[in-house]
Amino acid sequence: MMSSELLSPGWLQQLLLVLLKLTASCAGPTRPANGTACPTREPASYILVFTGHWSPQTFPKQYPLFRPPAQWSKLIAVTHSAQFRLWQEGALASAGVQSFAERGLTVGLMKEAREGRKRRAVGAMYRTAGIPTGIGHSSTELQLLPRNPLLSLMVRIIPSPDWFVGVDSLNLCKGGQWQEEVTVDLHPFDAGTDSGFTFSSPNYPTVPPENITQITSQNPNHPANSFFYPRLQELPPLATIRLLRQTRGSTHQNTLSNHILPHLNTPQRFSETPLDCEVSLWSSWGLCLGPCGKEGVRYRTRYILLRPSNSGTPCPELEEQAECSPAQCPKQH
Repeated sequence: MMSSELLSPGWLQQLLLVLLKLTASCAGPTRPANGTACPTREPASYILVFTGHWSPQTFPKQYPLFRPPAQWSKLIAVTHSAQFRLWQEGALASAGVQSFAERGLTVGLMKEAREGRKRRAVGAMYRTAGIPTGIGHSSTELQLLPRNPLLSLMVRIIPSPDWFVGVDSLNLCKGGQWQEEVTVDLHPFDAGTDSGFTFSSPNYPTVPPENITQITSQNPNHPANSFFYPRLQELPPLATIRLLRQTRGSTHQNTLSNHILPHLNTPQRFSETPLDCEVSLWSSWGLCLGPCGKEGVRYRTRYILLRPSNSGTPCPELEEQAECSPAQCPKQH
């Protein structure tokens, strides 16, 4: 015979509450322990368009014109959860990131992504063709699952020591829903594995390696750096990515792997970046020239290191003279 306490109304209410909680937990979508899954049950399809804005008007300093000219590598993209990181600012570059940032090789990155896929931390890997100029587009279609709503990507800057642009763990699910459209401006990053200052610097490994850092108009704070523009508070965007969600009907209509959205055919206009003239230090003073017994003149010179462009500060005088007294005059008797 059951105890009367077990059949009391209070006990029945507690049992009902437990059953309701179990039903609710089973009804919702499965989420990984990190809590980054999108609550929706539906996957999402996006068109990703990468647009390069690297031009001599926006980035005139040391702009690469040949051997090789300014261009972009193939784009590498990975969809994933919070349990995977393709790259991260403030952290050391992996072997795959180093190989891609320095030489454009994708084997290491693909291997790291496949390892993440075995752990169900990576959804899929994508890549697009490179762009042979500094201004241009490349694109691909992405499929994201609710358990892997994050997007990371990299594009190497060519030529450069170990520089790239990219996004790290961009969440395409906000407020429990897939975002319809996302645009992100991209700025240059240094992988921390090569110590070159300019686009065409020779290979000079950083020992020990340093963390990945963003390159700004004043960091590295050295006039030789190709992105050093001390007059600017921040660099204009070097590139942009745009993600546009596709409806079920439009997904099947796009059979090409490389599509350009119609209104992106017109290049985006940015204001010209002024480039100030840079000159060397003064040379030593030359010999004093002039007749004995009278004031003479001596000269010193400097030369142009970087010519101005885009209404930058013009070059100062390259020659300076000063009065002097000739030192080698014969003595008067």
